[in-house]
Amino acid sequence: MSAQNSKGIQTLLDVSTSISPAAHDHADCPKQAEREAQKIVQKAREYRTKRVKDARNEAQKEIEEYRKQKDEEFKKFEKEHTSGNKKAEEDASQDAEEQLKSIKEAGSKTGDKVIEDLLRVVTDVKPEVPDRITAPPQA
Repeated sequence: MSAQNSKGIQTLLDVSTSISPAAHDHADCPKQAEREAQKIVQKAREYRTKRVKDARNEAQKEIEEYRKQKDEEFKKFEKEHTSGNKKAEEDASQDAEEQLKSIKEAGSKTGDKVIEDLLRVVTDVKPEVPDRITAPPQA
């Protein structure tokens, strides 16, 4: 910023030295110098505003690039670590299928006998007195 100030001051000095000595006698010289100074200040403000906007845009670009980079790293990390979960899911699914298959085989082998035993027990009732119950005394 100091370079801009020096440049502005130098311009003012150049303007004042470029005016002929005869012009110094006129009342417009201070007004003209003031207008020149206002122009320089306005240009400096515009330049500063432009630089701030450019810096903001550049920072936004850097933020977006950084965000994209981190998103890619996260996706890569997620892909590497979820592939292990998929393998575990596949193994668990395969084990479950094998267990279901063995249960179905056992059911098909002994299923008929189990049903026959259940029907026989339900239909052939043999009433028995439990051991806990004592017989009433006989008179």
